[in-house]
Amino acid sequence: MDAVNTVQVFDWLWTSGQLSEADIQQLPGLGIDLVINLALPTSPNVLEKEGSLVTGLGMAYVHIPVVWEQPRVEQFEQFVGVMRAFKGKRIWVHCAKNMRVSAFITLYRRLVLGEGEEEASYPMNTIWKPDDTWKQFMDDVYRKYAA
Repeated sequence: MDAVNTVQVFDWLWTSGQLSEADIQQLPGLGIDLVINLALPTSPNVLEKEGSLVTGLGMAYVHIPVVWEQPRVEQFEQFVGVMRAFKGKRIWVHCAKNMRVSAFITLYRRLVLGEGEEEASYPMNTIWKPDDTWKQFMDDVYRKYAA
């Protein structure tokens, strides 16, 4: 894979930075059913017509553009809804560098899958340490789900 920070989290879930066209061509061979993109359409190395490339190969495509400086709880909730809708399917989630994604996956693993903090923090803990904006976002999500 050309994408940076590519990680297979489970047998059904992969995460990465921006996919290349060659990467997308490989996804059907992995049995991927859905690609979720959390990057902005203006992110570095954005792949024009990514959605068309993905759907042209028979996979579903969902784009939830998350502004780096302003991630929103509602976007995580949308992400959870998509993940639930595709339960039992093979999913690839990416953004520009697998930073947004790894934060979303950490939250998903903790709050939806019920995993412990250390286990759920993979792959985020190997890719980056959230800055104040992302710490606040994660805290906001935890608070909302705890309520």
